Amino acid sequence: MTTSPLSQPEVDQPPPSRSRLRETSLGLLTSLAILAFTAVILYAGFIFLRDSKAPKLVVAGVAIVWGVAGVALLYFGANHLVEQLPDRWTALLQPYIFVGPAVAILSWYLLIPSFRTLYISLLDRTSENFVGLQNYIDIFTQRSLISTFRNNLMWIVFGATFAVIFGLLIAVLADRSKFERTAKALIFLPMAISFVGAGIIWNFIYEVKDISVPQIGLLNAIVVALGGTPKAWTASFQPWNNLFLIVIVVWLQTGFAMVLFSAAIKGIPSELTEAARVDGANEVQIFFRITIPYIMGTIITVSTTIVIFTLKIFDVVIVMTGGQFGTEVIATQFYRQYFTNRNFGLGSAFAIILLIAVIPIMIYNLRQFREQEGF
Repeated sequence: MTTSPLSQPEVDQPPPSRSRLRETSLGLLTSLAILAFTAVILYAGFIFLRDSKAPKLVVAGVAIVWGVAGVALLYFGANHLVEQLPDRWTALLQPYIFVGPAVAILSWYLLIPSFRTLYISLLDRTSENFVGLQNYIDIFTQRSLISTFRNNLMWIVFGATFAVIFGLLIAVLADRSKFERTAKALIFLPMAISFVGAGIIWNFIYEVKDISVPQIGLLNAIVVALGGTPKAWTASFQPWNNLFLIVIVVWLQTGFAMVLFSAAIKGIPSELTEAARVDGANEVQIFFRITIPYIMGTIITVSTTIVIFTLKIFDVVIVMTGGQFGTEVIATQFYRQYFTNRNFGLGSAFAIILLIAVIPIMIYNLRQFREQEGF
């Protein structure tokens, strides 16, 4: 009786040879030795950096070499160790070798502090007695604190909206100009300036002096030249003085929005716009019926990103007014309550509210990226 080729009897796999087992054992020992050596080097480097009285340049050089070489050795040793395991375990564990350290760092510096801040927000100002939600009740019932949310809402409505609108309009107009590169470079230039630097620049623009002396502030110098009286733009016009601060962020973020919108607009097939023109559509109709729908994903992404910026705004306010004159925002209130007033419970509650406000926007942003196959 012959056996069909399709029903061959199973043949037992030969046991691994001694040489193969010896190679695997040697590889495991080598990997463990590398990891042990790395641990010793990292610990010794930490002790040196902590206790050394060497010149700062030497300490900085050692820190760079220690950090880069230590991380490289950790990756190499851990990856070598996993590769000695059976293929099934290698495929399962190898991704975590590369993602694991980043997740651990994010957990240590972001996730754990967030939970600790949440815990502190449930305690009193000295972090000794449990008060439950009292800090949150105070935030939403005290008039001086409620104005903080009104200001943040103004930053979102006016700051994010105008930055997106101006960025989109400039991207469309510059795309049709023969001076496109120069115009975009000039408008994008403020992005190279930090928020603190921008605050200092605009402090000179809004600067006010006594009427008897020449005005060094650009805006007041223009007002005086036109026959008016100098104004304290960021102090007198409460709560609308927030708008003068919002102008700074619009100035900074318009270039960011313009660059992304310009890239998206250049991705629109020219056949669409040419066909629309042949059918008699004017430029306004092309803008609203072709350009806007085609780049809607980019508009949503840019808008949510700028909204997150405005929600977390801190630098401009602290540099321009220090949070005075009714310009407090959530971030400056957190700083003032926690570090100035030493009210740890209330300050932590402000930080948690800011975190809760940002999280839904970030989730929505990530979903948009996923739909666009951004990652």
